[in-house]
Amino acid sequence: MTTFLTFTLLGLVLGAVYAIAASGLVLTYNTSGIFNFAHGAQAMLGTFLYWQLAHGWGWPVWLALIVVVGVVGPLMGAALHAVIMKGLRDTADVTRIVVTVAIMLGMVFLSQWLWHPEEARVVEMFFGANAKVEFLGVVVRVHEIICLLVAAAIAVGLRMLFTRSRVGLVMRGTVDDPDLIRLNGHNPDRVAALSWAMGSTLAVLAGILITPIGGGALEANALTLLVIDAFAAAMFGRLRSIPRTFVGAMVLGLAATYVTAYFPTDWTWAGNLRVSLPMIILFVVLVLLPQDRLRGAAIRTRERYRVPTVRRAVVWGAVLVAAVVLLMPLMEDTSITTFGLGMTFAIIALSLTLLTGYAGELNLAPLAFGAVATIVAFHFGITGTGLAARLTLWGILLAVLVAAVVGGLVALPALRLRGLYLALATMAFGVFLSNMVLRDTVEHTLFGVTFSLFPNGTLIVPPLQIGPLDLRDPGTLLITATALFAAIAVGLVALRGSGYGRRLAAMKDSPAATAMLGQDLVRLKFGVFMLSAAIAGLGGVLMSTASGSVAGENFAITAGLSLVMLTVVGGIGYVSGALFGGLMSGVGFVIIIGTFNDLAMATPEMAGIYKTLGQVVLVATALIGMGVGKNPSGLVHDLFDGYRTLRGARPVLAGGAAAGAVLYLLALTGVIGNWWFAILTVLLVTTLPAFGRALMPRAVLSEEEFARRRTVPPELAGIDEPYTDDLRDRLDRELGLPVREGRGGPRARPAVEEGDVHAIA
Repeated sequence: MTTFLTFTLLGLVLGAVYAIAASGLVLTYNTSGIFNFAHGAQAMLGTFLYWQLAHGWGWPVWLALIVVVGVVGPLMGAALHAVIMKGLRDTADVTRIVVTVAIMLGMVFLSQWLWHPEEARVVEMFFGANAKVEFLGVVVRVHEIICLLVAAAIAVGLRMLFTRSRVGLVMRGTVDDPDLIRLNGHNPDRVAALSWAMGSTLAVLAGILITPIGGGALEANALTLLVIDAFAAAMFGRLRSIPRTFVGAMVLGLAATYVTAYFPTDWTWAGNLRVSLPMIILFVVLVLLPQDRLRGAAIRTRERYRVPTVRRAVVWGAVLVAAVVLLMPLMEDTSITTFGLGMTFAIIALSLTLLTGYAGELNLAPLAFGAVATIVAFHFGITGTGLAARLTLWGILLAVLVAAVVGGLVALPALRLRGLYLALATMAFGVFLSNMVLRDTVEHTLFGVTFSLFPNGTLIVPPLQIGPLDLRDPGTLLITATALFAAIAVGLVALRGSGYGRRLAAMKDSPAATAMLGQDLVRLKFGVFMLSAAIAGLGGVLMSTASGSVAGENFAITAGLSLVMLTVVGGIGYVSGALFGGLMSGVGFVIIIGTFNDLAMATPEMAGIYKTLGQVVLVATALIGMGVGKNPSGLVHDLFDGYRTLRGARPVLAGGAAAGAVLYLLALTGVIGNWWFAILTVLLVTTLPAFGRALMPRAVLSEEEFARRRTVPPELAGIDEPYTDDLRDRLDRELGLPVREGRGGPRARPAVEEGDVHAIA
């Protein structure tokens, strides 16, 4: 009985902290319609700051709590709303999700910069671990009692806020119809800012309370994911009901502690199950609970994508392969290997172009299907041993097939989910796979067969060899991955233009209308999920062969979220957006860190400056996803629009091509380094449309833009052009002065007539 009471109390305490965190999610979603994936990162950042004040600098605990929970937490939430969140109206679900994911990644990188991960930091319980009381034979720490009391007070307070106060009523109505709220004399932006401030405060408080209970040192990724476990409790209340959210949190906490207490000790996977339990519950809740319509009025989003023709896609695919062949002589072997790894990530990103860009279905764990394919290829697709080991073609085909089947199995229970619910379901699957499968390093015996899913925590995947094609050579691997990317990209463009692709686009635009026209939505979603998972599986196997050996961290949920974010930044509706996202995710961060580390080693006297610059660039790169709210169609869309205007300016295009050729020759002959070549080439590509507008405005600009550019602003009249009668007439019209006919055309009547002057005199 004592054991039961002990673990029940621990479960209630853990559930209380989950309830605090989940209530912050419910609060922000109910007033802005945005599900904050950065909620855990806010808790993590606040906890690190609390440690710095209370333990690093020796401030009194009460003062540190006031500063962090009472000042920093609200300011962080209000600043997020003012700078980012209020600009996300009229955007698709994927855009809103990616913006908060970008904030989460930026906060994680920021914390790792400010507080080095290798230094151990421990947050102590309030009043110390020895401050405890005994109740019914169970020893209870004072810190745990505080958690229960704070959670109860927050539950009562939020319930009264939403049901008994005018502010709560306005908060609930803000997301539904902000214009109506504004007509009633309230400011919806101010109300939403208040809710974000409160939600951030609750997140920070939850992080400070839960860290001492879990024990161990502070770690940015672990603490962020720990608070993300509260997502299950928030969804239990369907992002609306605070009481149901608290009930779900208690169930979550009790289930976690009961697994620890009562599962047999010889079940080696029980520990992994306990860690995975919140995500399992999240998936079950999403599938079983009645699917309430996601709050927020139906809107016409601002995303716009132009799908190229198959012929144009073939041409650009050939250009990509040719460009890679030309670049290879400039790169060292290590750079070629890194570039090849980036191309495999780009193949995985193509699965997002198909699933999200074309069909409108969300997947936040694309690397999970790559992990499934890698495990299958490792166990069933390798021939030979030692240095003679090779991956077989049949092994890759089997891995891709299994990844497609797993994608279908994941999609089956989630077929009726859409938008945010589907995104959370795929995220739950990704976290579950990371915690249960990729951590399973022990041996199991089933039907007389002994096996281990992820032996020793590392899988060594040898390269593919088919006749003369041997991917052990980095250059061959790079060319093969690039050619595969181009072939799959052309296939996706052709699919988008087919009848099946048009049905996917219709399902993305309006599932209800598509169903009314007789289309089978279940079959469409099931098929596109399987095809997307197969593409991700192929990219995952190639990524593993490019790396040589992979661990569970290579398929972590944070890496998958980073890939999704960067693909959306590039333009998830374009195959070139997948190229941008894959290269940035697989190569960009590695190059940034490696470059600044090399500079620090080369010049020790400036090592601190270079390392700081590297961290700043890393954080800034992670936060580029915040700009998606202002440009939801992606960077590729803007770049393509700029080059479309240059069709009539062939001399500018020819000059740009000539400049690029000169840069290539200079790099090939060693006159300039590879880094200067890369930087100058990027500058040339991105600024060429601006040169076209400046040098040949008549050929580049539309008639309206050209006329507007030629028009002199009123304040520069008589300065940038002579002061003529026509200019005077235009000024009179813009100033609203009466016009009369006179010599040389319409003339403005003087404001004061000559006779009026004598009268005034």
